[in-house]
Amino acid sequence: MKNQTIYQCTLKKPVSLVGLGLHSGMRSRITLRPCYEATGIFFRRMDVPRRESWIAAKWHNITTTTLSTGLANRYGHSVSTVEHLMAALRLCGIDNVEIEVTGPEIPIMDGSAKPFVDTLLKAGKLIVNEPRKAIWVHKTVEVREGDRSAQLLPDTQPRISVAIDFKEKAIGAQKLSVELEDPGLLTQIAPARTFGFVDQIESLRREGYALGGSLNNAVLVDDEQVVNPRGLRFENEFVRHKILDAIGDLALIGIPVIGEYRGYKSGHYLNKLLINRLLADKGAWSYIGMDDFYSLHGEIPKYTDDPDATDEHAQTAQRAR
Repeated sequence: MKNQTIYQCTLKKPVSLVGLGLHSGMRSRITLRPCYEATGIFFRRMDVPRRESWIAAKWHNITTTTLSTGLANRYGHSVSTVEHLMAALRLCGIDNVEIEVTGPEIPIMDGSAKPFVDTLLKAGKLIVNEPRKAIWVHKTVEVREGDRSAQLLPDTQPRISVAIDFKEKAIGAQKLSVELEDPGLLTQIAPARTFGFVDQIESLRREGYALGGSLNNAVLVDDEQVVNPRGLRFENEFVRHKILDAIGDLALIGIPVIGEYRGYKSGHYLNKLLINRLLADKGAWSYIGMDDFYSLHGEIPKYTDDPDATDEHAQTAQRAR
């Protein structure tokens, strides 16, 4: 966890992106705005009354897990397909941000988290005058459904390990394990795109899904071959994308998790069940400040994530007041 700082972060400046929703097919705009206090991450629907517009990016607001992860508030207003943006925020170390969205779905962009990551990196980060906390896993928590499973296991590194096994020969069996604090994930995991199957397109669209899907924002598989003219970005892009999804779903816990996520043929639904199981088992984890964690397991890092962040720490704290 060498890259993790002990203080929370926000963006230096607002940034916006525009695109189509993968499932709704609706065009929407998102604007990410800095939050100079420890507010966490939350969405604000710009097309509903302001007092009903806030949706916290938290596990208890998860309402849908079919083909994507969706959230809703107590007024029934929702925002769907949040996982790629949440993964980007986690990979970039952003803890506090307001996300304005003009419709019910986050734009799919190119089907990966790369456009979000690129935009966040250009915006830069500021330190928020609040220590970062984490959930430290002490014992294994597991959920299963048939031959599918998802686990969280004790570890001193945040780690994501995923194995998949598809009947389609273009995918087959793949597995990969990564350390979540590895900065290489910005180029090795974030660009991995979502994927779908030729023989499912018609039925999905009849059910109201994948209305905005195209070869510009998804990898399309036809049994033995990938339909996209340019092929894959990585030989094992499929399992890399499953890791990306897991990062985004776990980010809805609200703070980092110190432990290993291990999924076998898992997905959004099992990830939701795993989060619920973990947080319901108070003996399986504890809260810990990152400064306390580093005192136990290694030297506290300096603010090396952003060369300007240290100099602006006092200014950020002043603005927060």
